[in-house]
Amino acid sequence: MSLPVSPTYDALLECPSGLLDMTFDQLRTLLVVHETGSALRAARVLGREQSSVQKQLDTLNRNSQTLCGEVLTVRQGRGKDFLFTPTGETTVELARTTFGKWLESIHWSRRRLGRMLTVGTTEFTLPIVSRAWNRVSEEFRQREVEFKVAHVRTKDLWSRLETRQVDLICGSIVSTPEGDQRFREYEVVEYARGQALLLTNLPVSELPDAPVETSRLPGVPLVVPPAGLVADLLATWYGQNFRERLTVVADIDDVHYGLSLLRSGFVRGCMIVTGSIGRGMAAQDDPDTVPLRAIKLRDDLEPKAELMTGAFVRRADLERYDAGHPLNRLWAAVKEDVRTYTPVA
Repeated sequence: MSLPVSPTYDALLECPSGLLDMTFDQLRTLLVVHETGSALRAARVLGREQSSVQKQLDTLNRNSQTLCGEVLTVRQGRGKDFLFTPTGETTVELARTTFGKWLESIHWSRRRLGRMLTVGTTEFTLPIVSRAWNRVSEEFRQREVEFKVAHVRTKDLWSRLETRQVDLICGSIVSTPEGDQRFREYEVVEYARGQALLLTNLPVSELPDAPVETSRLPGVPLVVPPAGLVADLLATWYGQNFRERLTVVADIDDVHYGLSLLRSGFVRGCMIVTGSIGRGMAAQDDPDTVPLRAIKLRDDLEPKAELMTGAFVRRADLERYDAGHPLNRLWAAVKEDVRTYTPVA
């Protein structure tokens, strides 16, 4: 099913009834059926009866047959997923794009009018958002501002900002003396800066407590994630193909899984972590797990790299809105928080 990119006034007035009767609810059902494969699974996702979902599909198929000469979906038998015809696949993509543009437009309008604000944060920077929120929460409630917090993994920090999925974000990045060119478009409030630590379950006889030079990392068994803060750090020191130059004993997708591997003793090695995680894990005393030690890293490679934790916002957004807009009010709260907050040593 295809529509003119820029329909004329006459074409709009002459739209066939089958097209005009098509609703967003029907298209959403079609998208869910496409994702789940069946009317039954779609009904469970949507919280409806299977008969209701099937009725919508029947209506869409009937209208598509009239408009285009081909139905959208075809049943393939009991227990088998629906088959989507070429027209069906085209309609699915058109519906997905339409929903995306409508939602983007709605969110943009709500943000522009100060009715909605979305803040992204990693698990470890959530306290920053929480403290800033406490400074403006009562004002936002009185103004009926819809405030949303989205969990963001470090590897997705920049992409979530650049695609405008969030208005403000808190997280940690790798900082080098050359700086990040993306900072030219963003305002930054820096909360903390420091070196990473090496968390290990190896005995002192194998890895002494003395600081480990970053140039020695290839000789250390490492637990390494595929992306994120630690991967960015290793790429700064050893290039994008750092895995080929290091001794990787375990691949992880999540820092918690890496910590579990080390504490279980199933994997013997080291893991690069932030200072707060390293000190916290090393201080734990659990007789049922392998004890961990936090060892300092001494950066003897170029370029020098540090971990910087902070808050980031698009400069253009701050300038676009007046000082009373929720985004500017929240950003002011973040700046006030960093001025008064004293981190725990």
